[in-house]
Parts: sequence; structure tokens; C-alpha cells
Amino acid sequence: MPPSFLTRSGFEKLQEELVYLRTIKRQEVAQRLHEAMEGGELIEDAEYEAAKNEQAFVEGRIQELEILLANARVIDETEKVDFVQVGATVVIQEGDNPEEVYSIVGPAEANPRNGLISNESPLGRALMDHHAGDTVRVDAPGGTFTVRVIKVE
Repeated sequence: MPPSFLTRSGFEKLQEELVYLRTIKRQEVAQRLHEAMEGGELIEDAEYEAAKNEQAFVEGRIQELEILLANARVIDETEKVDFVQVGATVVIQEGDNPEEVYSIVGPAEANPRNGLISNESPLGRALMDHHAGDTVRVDAPGGTFTVRVIKVE
């Protein structure tokens, strides 16, 4: 499996989620299952079915996080470079639109509404290795557009 790029804070956040799921959430789900089993007829018990589904989700998420963290490559955010790479913050502008600021992160941390874009997204992939002043063509599912790299931090 290829490495997952994570910022230090993203790595720590996922570790915290894993600890929470392993300790608190597993216990809560086990208690729900126990209570549902004591409730009587298991075959038709909606609460039991819901608890089993939640247990499957929690166990799946635990497994996903274990694999993700085991293959994580934590980005050194203190290293300053003058080109776009994972861990960089980039200011871009499309045409006459206002400038937009994004941090380039791995897919596990991506949250475009909060300014975190994946290095594997169309915009993130197009920006990689570019410098301030470069004009970049972005091939996105909604069409092709061009942005100018204003600043890289």
C-alpha cells in the first residue's frame, strides 16, 4: 500500500480517533448489544440489528485507521520551500476572482471547505511542483480552468 501523507496534526487527530474507537466507542457498542440481547426476541429486534450494524462500522473504521496510520508519512511542515508540495500552503487566483488559500494535504485529511485539498485531487495534482508566478492548467471533472499561483508557503 502506498504511503498516506499526513500533517502532524492530522496524524495526531487520527490517532486520537483510533484510541477513542478502541476504548470508549467499542465499550458503548458492546453495552448496546448486551442490552439488546437481554431485550428478548433477537430476530425481530431493531435495536439489536442497529447495534450490530454500528459494531460493524466501528470495527471497519478501526481497521481503516490502523492501516492508514501504519502507512502514514508525516509531512515536515516547518521545511520552507518555494514550490507546491504536500504540506505547503498555496495562494491561487482564477481569472479576476478573489484569491483562494489552500493547504496541500494527503487524501485522508482533505476537507476543501476548510481549505485542505488533497494532493490527489485535480487541483492539488495540477499545482504540485509549481512556483509562485506560474500559470497552471487544471483538468477537473467539471471542465478545464486555469489558475495563477500567487504565493507558496
